[in-house]
Amino acid sequence: MKFPIMSPRSIFRRGTFKDDAMAGLVLGVESVPDGLANGLLAGVNPLAGLYAYLYGMAGATLFTSTTFMAVQGTGAMSIIVADVDLASKNDPARSLFTLAILTGVVMIVVGLLRLGSALRFVSNSVMTGFVGAVGVNIVLGQLDNFTGYKPDGPNRLVRAFDLLIHPGGIQLATLVVGVVTVGLILLLQKTKLDALGLVVAIVVGSAVAAVAGKLGYDVAVVGDVADVPSSLPLPVLPVLGDIPTLIVPALSLAFVGLVQGAGVSAGFPNREGERTHASQDFVGQGAGNVVAGLFQGMPVGGSMSGTSLVVQAGARSRASLLYACGVMALVIVFLAPVVERVAMPALAGLLIVVGVGTVRPSKLLAVARTGTVPLVVMIITFVLTIIVPLQYAVLVGVGISVILFVIMQSSRLVTRRILIREDGTAVETSPPNTLPRSEVVIVQPYGAIFFATAAALFDRMPQVGPESHGSVVILRIRGADEAGATLLDVLKKYALSLNEAGNKLVVVTDNEQLIEQLRLGGILDVLGADNVYRGTANIGEALRRAHSEAQDWVRQQAAQRNDFREDRAELPPDEQDP
Repeated sequence: MKFPIMSPRSIFRRGTFKDDAMAGLVLGVESVPDGLANGLLAGVNPLAGLYAYLYGMAGATLFTSTTFMAVQGTGAMSIIVADVDLASKNDPARSLFTLAILTGVVMIVVGLLRLGSALRFVSNSVMTGFVGAVGVNIVLGQLDNFTGYKPDGPNRLVRAFDLLIHPGGIQLATLVVGVVTVGLILLLQKTKLDALGLVVAIVVGSAVAAVAGKLGYDVAVVGDVADVPSSLPLPVLPVLGDIPTLIVPALSLAFVGLVQGAGVSAGFPNREGERTHASQDFVGQGAGNVVAGLFQGMPVGGSMSGTSLVVQAGARSRASLLYACGVMALVIVFLAPVVERVAMPALAGLLIVVGVGTVRPSKLLAVARTGTVPLVVMIITFVLTIIVPLQYAVLVGVGISVILFVIMQSSRLVTRRILIREDGTAVETSPPNTLPRSEVVIVQPYGAIFFATAAALFDRMPQVGPESHGSVVILRIRGADEAGATLLDVLKKYALSLNEAGNKLVVVTDNEQLIEQLRLGGILDVLGADNVYRGTANIGEALRRAHSEAQDWVRQQAAQRNDFREDRAELPPDEQDP
């Protein structure tokens, strides 16, 4: 891993300064209301979201391999934070910062262990259901700030229903500010302002709130929730005693952040042919979380919207992200009184637009059309994400992905029979359901062989029937790293069933570790050491040798049976054994 911080001079380029500075200005200005909104979405001090955007992006930019990856707060991660019971801690604020640091440590460990490839085990149906439900949660979670009514209920769905049946609790002035902000966002995003339209909409919405305040209508602003100091935060230390209770949410946050970061890396590849490394990006996101937590910020991850914005604004190097951090720092230091006047319903309106945009019906329909299993998995993930705390829904989603992977792999195991003709050519065909008399049957399984497919392999092997005598089944196993206890039991069971009927099992494999496991598991005692053939560098050599010797054994068994019949025929009728 080649971290950019190792060569700081390469980060800043004189030839790209103008473009990078302008892109940084756009991202930095937009990140101020966006950071406050993410803190609001997480149910914590909005400043924690603002500081997370600043320090998380600064820390991650020095380590990631994806040049334009903006590591900021995301809706999914904010929803997880909102579901963590931080209020029950002795110091909720420091517990939040501890959670960010712990999330970063998990990400760094995953990256250093190079486990980036593990994300491919998360199915698309799980992620589609999860992301869609996150969008719904974002909208439901902001209805109170958008309307001014504080509903009751154990979860967002119940609280939304409580709002629906109590329309009289809605504060008209608050609702007007939210509606004006949403309308302006939708309108201005289609103009040349593009992403800066978000900032303009927040400013106008806050101005409407100020006018309403002059007329005697109270509309909540950021200053009502937190004082915004005209200075940057000092570092704080984590609360070590909270770590055991924060491990599960930290794992969930790390997983979501890493998945979203992988999406950013895939969607915005480096220019000039530079490679990206998922594991290095994990380390970078982890560093961003550690820095964010130390400087009083909430957890962060790879942000698709932030990355898209800085790229569209004309960024040409990762320096643009650092310039954006500088812009945010200037806003915090010199415009703190302005930040305090930002209207809460205006931020809620921004989040509602983001939440609605997160739910993509086309993706939901695409998964639904794939098949019954993906549809059921997507629905289960969607429902769980709506009704249970998100940190647990994430882990359940991962579990569903693993189970789905196992089911799919077990159903994909296919067995084929290899017929070796007299001229030496080989063809594949379907294996017989019942083992015929005096034949050599070569079976080749295709697919992953592990505990879930071992039983399926037994069912797909030729079974012993009344006429199954004097035959040999050659099982050719290629590509399996190890047998596993389940496969060993299956092989032993199948070999015994063949032996009892006067047949035998032969194994041909190219893996020495598998052969050693057969020995340690006692399977060689059942098979016989001579009935295990080791593969060679010449493809098919061991299989053809096993086939030739199996044919000799079958002929010998047939000859012995013929001799037995002749000897029995010479006995008197009353002495012949039927």
